[in-house]
This record gives sequence, structure tokens and C-alpha cells, in this order.
Amino acid sequence: MRPCNERSYKSSDGTEIFYRQWPAVVEGDNRAIVLLHRGHEHSGRLQHLVDELNLSQFTMFAADARGHGRTPGRRGPAPGAATLVRDLDRFVRDVIIPQGTPMEKIAVIGQSIGSIVASAWVHDYAPPIRALVLAAPAFKIKLYVPFARPALRLL
Repeated sequence: MRPCNERSYKSSDGTEIFYRQWPAVVEGDNRAIVLLHRGHEHSGRLQHLVDELNLSQFTMFAADARGHGRTPGRRGPAPGAATLVRDLDRFVRDVIIPQGTPMEKIAVIGQSIGSIVASAWVHDYAPPIRALVLAAPAFKIKLYVPFARPALRLL
């Protein structure tokens, strides 16, 4: 397993967001990959992805979304999708870039809901990132529980 550092940063509203950083093993040109987890997971569940990708020249980052893993908040959804997008922007600009990785050398891999956050960030903020990978994006949620959609609308 590739070792990681565990830290936190303050998002735009002052919330402490927990994140993991897997430093590059091979010195290179300060390239980074940001991993965004699925809706029911946290950054610790991405360790296998870091190990399987085996991109030793890249520093990899993953933050726990609000209410997930070690980030505080009501368990489950964030106050809104825009909040998660702002959290991602702050993460990249306040954590990754100050460590010496320019925006042009950052790739983002989002899974499920993480894909939605990543695509909204790219759409709304237009960062000049190197690459964007949307793995199984949850553009439409399929609920198999009878009357789940009407119940969610009622809530």
C-alpha cells in the first residue's frame, strides 16, 4: 500500500474538510490527480485505486465530502451540490496548487456523485486542468424502491 498523509483544510464557510494525500514516489514535474469518491463512501476507500493505478510520479489527493468519513456534518448529503463544487475549488486552489502543482498539471477522476461534482466544477469555474475522467457518472439516479422518487420530493 502506498502511504498517505492525513490532513484537513478549511472550506469557504470555515468547515474543516478532511483529506488524504499520497505523495509521488518518483520525483517528477509536480503532477497531481484528484480522486472524488462515490456518494456513500469516503477518501479511505480510494486507497485501492491509488495502488492499482500505480502512477508513482503523481501525487494523489482525495477529500472526504461533507458528512462522509472524517469530515464533520450531517451524515449523508451536503447542504447542496454547489457547496460540494465550492469545496472542490477551494481544495484545488488552497491545498494542491500551493504545494507546487499548477492547474494545468492536475487531473480529476470522479466516481458516481463525484463525477457530478467534477463536471459541475469544470463547467462553472472552467479550470484549465489536464484531464477529467467521469467514472460511472450519476447523472440520473435510479431508485429501485417503490415510490422512492415521490417520497424524496415530499421530503
